[in-house]
Amino acid sequence: MGNIKTRMIKRVAKQLVDAYPDVFSLKFEENKPVVQKLINADSKRTLNKVTGSVTRILKTRSRPQEEQLDLV
Repeated sequence: MGNIKTRMIKRVAKQLVDAYPDVFSLKFEENKPVVQKLINADSKRTLNKVTGSVTRILKTRSRPQEEQLDLV
């Protein structure tokens, strides 16, 4: 089994969010079955990493711009 590259996980997650913006929610457990249907994950770890990245992207996009600027 090879190493999973972070760049690949983030790229796949971003592509999923861009292609299916209305399908995902802000909860990991609700996103997990959706991601499982959309991608052919070779392992549970890969599935969880992609789902976590999707959830993080959505949470970041849902925050108001003022909060995002304060964190920098």
